[in-house]
Amino acid sequence: MCGIIGCIGKEQVTPILLRGLRRLEYRGYDSAGMATINNGIEIRKDVGRVDEINKKVNFEDMIGTIGIAHTRWATHGGVTKKNAHPHISNNKKIAVIHNGIVENYQEIRKFLKENDFDFYSDTDTEVIPNLIEFEMREGKNFEEAVIAALRRLEGYYAVLVLNEEERKIVGAKKGSPLVAGIGDKNLFVASDIPAFLEYTKKVMYLYDNDVIILDDDVKVFNLLENKFVTRPIDSVEWSLEQAMKGNFDHFMLKEISEQIDTIKRAMSHDRKIIERVAEEIKKSKGVFFVACGTAYYASLAASYIFSKVAKMHINVVLASEFRNYEHFLKQDTLVIAVSQSGETIDTIDAVKVARERGSKVISIVNVMGSSLTRHSDEFLLTNAGPEICVIATKSYTSQVALLTLLAYTLADKYDEIKSKLNYVWNIVYNITSKTTRDKIKELAEMLKDKEHIFLIGRGLQYSTALEAALKIKEVSYIHAEAFAGGELKHGTIALIEKGTPCIVFVSNENEKEIISNAIEIKSRGGFIIGVGSKDNEVFDYWIKVPEANNLNPIVQIIPIQILAYQLAVLRGCDPDMPRNLAKSVTVK
Repeated sequence: MCGIIGCIGKEQVTPILLRGLRRLEYRGYDSAGMATINNGIEIRKDVGRVDEINKKVNFEDMIGTIGIAHTRWATHGGVTKKNAHPHISNNKKIAVIHNGIVENYQEIRKFLKENDFDFYSDTDTEVIPNLIEFEMREGKNFEEAVIAALRRLEGYYAVLVLNEEERKIVGAKKGSPLVAGIGDKNLFVASDIPAFLEYTKKVMYLYDNDVIILDDDVKVFNLLENKFVTRPIDSVEWSLEQAMKGNFDHFMLKEISEQIDTIKRAMSHDRKIIERVAEEIKKSKGVFFVACGTAYYASLAASYIFSKVAKMHINVVLASEFRNYEHFLKQDTLVIAVSQSGETIDTIDAVKVARERGSKVISIVNVMGSSLTRHSDEFLLTNAGPEICVIATKSYTSQVALLTLLAYTLADKYDEIKSKLNYVWNIVYNITSKTTRDKIKELAEMLKDKEHIFLIGRGLQYSTALEAALKIKEVSYIHAEAFAGGELKHGTIALIEKGTPCIVFVSNENEKEIISNAIEIKSRGGFIIGVGSKDNEVFDYWIKVPEANNLNPIVQIIPIQILAYQLAVLRGCDPDMPRNLAKSVTVK
C-alpha cells in the first residue's frame, strides 16, 4: 500500500502536497516524491521518511499550481531512489504515481522495449507513463491515451497522471482507494480523506474502474460503462483534530485512549437497522465471517458470543482462504465481511467469490465510501473515526462491540447489551488512564529484552490472546505466540524455560481451567502475567481488569495494546509505522 495525493488550484500546491504526504505516511514510509508542472515536469524524490527527504530536496521550493505526490511502501523493486515515485515517461512529459501492482507489467515492458522504450527502475509502475506515451504517439490525446493504457493494465491500482502539456490531473482506481476532495480554491484526489481534510470536507467517492479528470472542474469516466458518469458529492463528519496526534506522542497511544468514545459510537446505530441486519442473519442458512488480521480475531471473538448468546454457529474464515469454502456458498448463505479500511484486497476478493455464488454480503467497515461498502448488499459502519496508526486498536474494539450488539439483538437482548456497555465504558475509561499506562510501563521494562512471549486463554480469552500476540509482535518485534490453554500439553510447553514470560487471560467462566494451565507453565520456570479481575498466587505480575463476562474481549485487550506500545517505545521502535507493514493490504 502507498499514499498518493494530487492537487490543482490557484495557489502554490507544494506546501499542500507536503502536508498531505505527512498525513498519508502511515500508508507507506520507504520513500517519497513529488512532481509539479512549471515549464516542464519537475520531480524530486528520495528514500526515507517524508520529513527526512524534505530536508534533502526541499519540496516547497518547487513551483506550480498543479502537482502530485507519493509516499511508498515497496512491492515491486527495492527501496531505492530510482524506484521511488513519481516515475516519468521516456519523453519526460508524463509523470505517474501508483498504488497497487501491474500484474502483466512484464508483458507490457517487453512490448514497450520492442517499441524502443528504455526503463530505469525495477518497478512495475514505470510501464504506465511509457504506455501512455506510446498511446499518444499513436495519435490519441492525453485523456484518451490514459484510458487506453488503463484498459491494458491487469491487477488492482490507483494512479495519478500529469502531462506537462495540459493543466489537468487524470486519476483512476481499480481495487485500491481513491477519493476526490472538492474545495473552494483547490481540487484534490488522494488515497485517503485526511490528506486534504484541512481544506475541504466535501468528498466524491470513486468507484472501481472510474477515471477522474481534474482541471477547472471534476469529470468522471467509467471504463466498464464506457461513458462519463455522475458521482455524488458527500460531506464527511470527521474533524481535522481526529486525524491529528494532538498532545500524544504517537497516534497509537491517542487511538488507544479514544476507545471510551469509539466503543460508544460503534453502538450508536439506529435500533431498527441493527434489528434488520440481525433478521438477515437469523433467516440465513449458513453464515460466514470473513476477515484478515485483527478483523479476523474480532470475528473469532464474535463467533464465541454468537454461540453463547444467540445459540448460533458462525463459520469464521480467513479471507485469503475463503475461496476454498466456496462450494458451501448458496443463495441463502450470508457472508459478513469485516474490515477497518474496506480496501483489504483479500477480503474484497472473498466478497466477490460470495457474490459470484449468489450469496448475500453485509460488510462491517470503518471507512464510508470504501470499496467494500460498494461490493456489499448492505454495510454497517463502526464509526471509529480515522485510524492513522498502522496498528489496529480502536477499530478492533469497535468491531467486537458492533458484532456483539448483533449477537444480543439476534437473541432479543438488545436492551441488555446496551446496559452492559454502560458498565464497560467505565472500565475502559479507567484502563486507558495514565495511572494504568504507568503501571504497564513497569511490566514493559521487565519484558523489553525478552525474545519470546507466550499468551494463553480459553474460549473468548483465546481470541483475545491471539489478538494480543499480534499487537506485541507487530509493533515491538518480540516474537509472541498465542495458544488455547488446553493445547499447552500437546507440544507448546516444550518451549517453556526459566523466565519465559506468559500472559494468561482469566475470566470467571474459565478461571479454574486456565489457572491450572498457568501452574503448568510456572512449574517449568515460566514468568506468569495474569490479566483478570482477581489476583492469584500463581501470578508473578497482575494486570487488574474488572470482569465484563461476554465483553471481556474488549476490556482485556486494551492493557496489552498499551503494553505493546510501551515495549515498542522502550525498544526504540516506531509504534505508528512498524517495519514491513502498511495500514491496509491492497495488493496480494
